[in-house]
Amino acid sequence: MTTSPARTAVVPVAEIFELRRSVLRPGLPAQTAVFAEDAAPGTFHIAAYDERGTVRACVSFFPEALPEEGDGDAASEEGATAYRFRGMASDPAVRGLGYGVAVLRAGLDQAAARGAGLAWCNGRTSARGFYEHQGFTVTGEEFVVESVGPHYRFTIKLPGVSGPDCRTPAVEFTAWQAGSTMTT
Repeated sequence: MTTSPARTAVVPVAEIFELRRSVLRPGLPAQTAVFAEDAAPGTFHIAAYDERGTVRACVSFFPEALPEEGDGDAASEEGATAYRFRGMASDPAVRGLGYGVAVLRAGLDQAAARGAGLAWCNGRTSARGFYEHQGFTVTGEEFVVESVGPHYRFTIKLPGVSGPDCRTPAVEFTAWQAGSTMTT
């Protein structure tokens, strides 16, 4: 872990864009790291900073209901009680030091504060251990995102909220809740 808790903050997308692009879309045009959801209503972006104020990890969250199996990425956003996240990236120089966990926890806290009962993502297969360690469950089969690679859908129930668009996964979201030292 980091020697002191990573400072996290809700920030404009411009604050995290270069890290997102360099980690998730290396060698590709910058426009490939722009997401349609970046400026959508309800979207927020989280950055984690080191002691010098350098962005070391980032993630973007936005309201989107969990798709039914077989729906692909289509989902009704009307009345959604779920938040999807994407664009989660950590600077390779600090991987394993807690910055990725810091942005994830801060984002899940923020989504819950905004009324979400569930958070989900389409995460790289190589990150399965990370997400499961944070209390997420895999839903569905592995699938391939063109030009990115194999993925799973990961879900986690957030505390205190439930609703019809919140399809309950097997794991409750409580593992990191107590004693969290992240700041937002």
